[in-house]
Amino acid sequence: MAKPTTPSRRPTLEMVAAEAGVTRSTVSRALNGEPDVSQATIKHVREVAARLNYVPNRAARSLASSRSMAIALVIPEPGMLALADPHLVAVMAGVSRRIEDSDYLLSLMVAGDSENAKIMRYLTSGVVDGVLVASQHSRHDALLYLHDLVPVVFSGRPTEQTDPPNYFIDLDNAAAAAAGTAHLVSLGRRRIATITGPEDMAAASDRTAGWRSALVEAGLPADLVAVGDYTALGGAAAMRALLERDPGIDGVFAANDVMAAAAVSVLLDAGRRVPQDVAVVGFDDSSAALTARVPLTTVSQPSEAMGGLMADLLLRILAGDDVPVSTVVESHLVRRASA
Repeated sequence: MAKPTTPSRRPTLEMVAAEAGVTRSTVSRALNGEPDVSQATIKHVREVAARLNYVPNRAARSLASSRSMAIALVIPEPGMLALADPHLVAVMAGVSRRIEDSDYLLSLMVAGDSENAKIMRYLTSGVVDGVLVASQHSRHDALLYLHDLVPVVFSGRPTEQTDPPNYFIDLDNAAAAAAGTAHLVSLGRRRIATITGPEDMAAASDRTAGWRSALVEAGLPADLVAVGDYTALGGAAAMRALLERDPGIDGVFAANDVMAAAAVSVLLDAGRRVPQDVAVVGFDDSSAALTARVPLTTVSQPSEAMGGLMADLLLRILAGDDVPVSTVVESHLVRRASA
């Protein structure tokens, strides 16, 4: 999908705020003529907006009285993948719980790539006041430019920087993956492979970078890489490919628990003991970590809490509050039998 160019050139609410020397929420309230803003400020802000040729967009109107009172949670993945991923299911639960406490209705939109155009037409039609996006790939670049039409919050760092930047909730994926890999190093493992997530996702790239940095710091080779897709089938195929490439693998860091659990099954079926012969570390601390044939040591990602934070951030934006562009949550290693 081609990247839109017009939105990035159009004056934004943030540009008016910077020029007027006030906050974004003050600009919004001034343009809407709200009673808690002085007449002098309203006059000044409106003069600046006129000088910049700023035209209030849907995002600004959503801060006024004309609301649809609807929020869309968009998961641009095929339905089976979205509903089979414990991380995404937990994000949905966190979002839903927070929206239930508000006056808004939540619309869940799960769609594969063939439905992207249809999703974009819906989101830009003015029928929702805000959008939450989980599982964003670089091929979904149109979602990055929604923020000029409607407030948007992403789960995970977006794949590309925009101006103004998109709001997002994330954890330090590189540091978290490095900690999981360093744990394998501390156990004496020397041939440590990784099963990555999709290469067109920022979180997956960051986790691969963290795995690599931990091995480089330990003076170990970082050559055993197999690309996965966050699914059990993808994780199993990647593990089989790694074993064929180097039967001496003694450690595996997988970019999510679903792939790590699949890797454990492949290793056991191949006659490898886990963790005696091959130690395995996953990522998420999801239900897949507990139901694996050998319970997984994993890097915790507070997925449900992150969903709640996403929704809360969007609600604050819709209320006209000044909020940080990025919120980074903490992770930690959870030790179980696999490592």
